[in-house]
Amino acid sequence: MSEARKGPDETDESQYDSGIESLRSLRSLPEPTPAPASGPSDSGGPQPWTHPPGTAKEPQEKEDTDGERADSTYGSSSLTEPLPLLGGTETEEDPAPRSPLPAAGALSPQQLEALTYISEDGDTLVHLAVIHEAPAVLLCCLALLPQEVLDIQNNLYQTALHLAVHLDQPGAVRALVLKGASRVLQDRHGDTALHVACQRQHLACARCLLEGRPEPGRGPPHSLDLQLQNWQGLACLHIATLQRNRPLMALLLQNGADIDTQEGTSGKTALHLAVETQERGLVQFLLQAGARVDARMLNGCTPLHLAAGRGLSSISSTLCEAGADSLLRNVEDETPQDLAEDPLALLPFDDLKISGKPLLCAD
Repeated sequence: MSEARKGPDETDESQYDSGIESLRSLRSLPEPTPAPASGPSDSGGPQPWTHPPGTAKEPQEKEDTDGERADSTYGSSSLTEPLPLLGGTETEEDPAPRSPLPAAGALSPQQLEALTYISEDGDTLVHLAVIHEAPAVLLCCLALLPQEVLDIQNNLYQTALHLAVHLDQPGAVRALVLKGASRVLQDRHGDTALHVACQRQHLACARCLLEGRPEPGRGPPHSLDLQLQNWQGLACLHIATLQRNRPLMALLLQNGADIDTQEGTSGKTALHLAVETQERGLVQFLLQAGARVDARMLNGCTPLHLAAGRGLSSISSTLCEAGADSLLRNVEDETPQDLAEDPLALLPFDDLKISGKPLLCAD
């Protein structure tokens, strides 16, 4: 069948890194609605997915001689012309449908094989539609492809949802979530799509991931596991704290992130990490949100240990005002007062009184 579809001027040099023979294969994708039963027979006339003879020779010669390569990378600019719109003239940047997507037609084995072709980089047509910012192609794929195809991971273990978040395409994220794309698959770094949103500080994408719900029958409606850690032991709240992004931190907390969850390497909480950023406002934000002021690391250190050991007097004062215990000992038997340059600065009182009268100390 494939030999019958090849033109006489087609050569192996027209193979593209994206796993599609050329841009003309995108132009030949079927309309979302199935072809009428009275179409051409198998023995004559053009088959679906092919151009009629003699209608695409000039574009083919141009594409083959240009030598352009549609590499499936984040910064690829190898496409010299916009991808054709499929199933309509929709050109809005947001690919999330405002009306129900067209019903998926019955695909022949040949059509399904073409739509699920995987490139040498492991990318499917869904990956490429996101990479090359082709919302019409993405919507066509979402309408036609089975749900499990949306969760195919490329050679970097990235799904199309990972790429949509990385490239800050909230409309594509919303459309993928609506069609049941998995939000818990992890890439080669152990990052889910939400981890990527926190690292890249893409607030709109994070909101789509947290608040989006798949349509009935397309995926589990349960919320994400916001305590899930990547291979560095970081949950999403830890990453947002290290990025000092308070709106993103607030969004995670509103959707059920545990403010006192410990990262997997040393047991630091978000409050420990906020102290390490040396940003007092971030520490105050977490304390007001209910962070445990005396949370312990695996070595027994509290946030006050870290602040005192780094000489962060203003943050130490903020922690003490919030009730931090300056006499707690870590595994080295050290208290925050032992680590502070001025131990008296950590005392939560200015003087001692008994029955309302100042206590005077004799020599």
